Amino acid sequence: MKCPFCSTPSTQVTDTRENDEGDIVRRRRRCLACDKRFTTYERIELRMPQVVKRNGSRTEYDHEKLRASMKLALRKRPVTAESVDSAISRIEEKLLSLGEREIPSEKLGELVMRELRKLDKIAYIRFASVYRNFEDAEEFSEVIRELSARAPTRARKPKAGE
Repeated sequence: MKCPFCSTPSTQVTDTRENDEGDIVRRRRRCLACDKRFTTYERIELRMPQVVKRNGSRTEYDHEKLRASMKLALRKRPVTAESVDSAISRIEEKLLSLGEREIPSEKLGELVMRELRKLDKIAYIRFASVYRNFEDAEEFSEVIRELSARAPTRARKPKAGE
């Protein structure tokens, strides 16, 4: 660490302490050349990967854009805000765990669709129709058949008189 007073690169750590949450480390340092003291702070810097769009352009990951996309798909659906927040957290954790500097938008879209499928099938279909750019009703039917094939079978309700 370079001394802020004399710019000498030789400094010595004299004291190290963590804050109560354990996410910031405070270090007291002493310059070996001018003997002045100063404090530095270390904190974790998590960087989300850049999103590489289909046309090759790059953009910063945008938490609010993800939230807005999911909310649009979930509009008027019986899904709690806490469920949406949890899904977004899982997506972001997955992005961070990949350890990549860039992620294709297709991969991000697949992560979103996976979470929406768990939350609400209708929202999943809504998002998929825009994300996959459905051209006709047959593509909708294919996704619905796919969902139906994967869905657990429900017990049939008996009709009156049965």
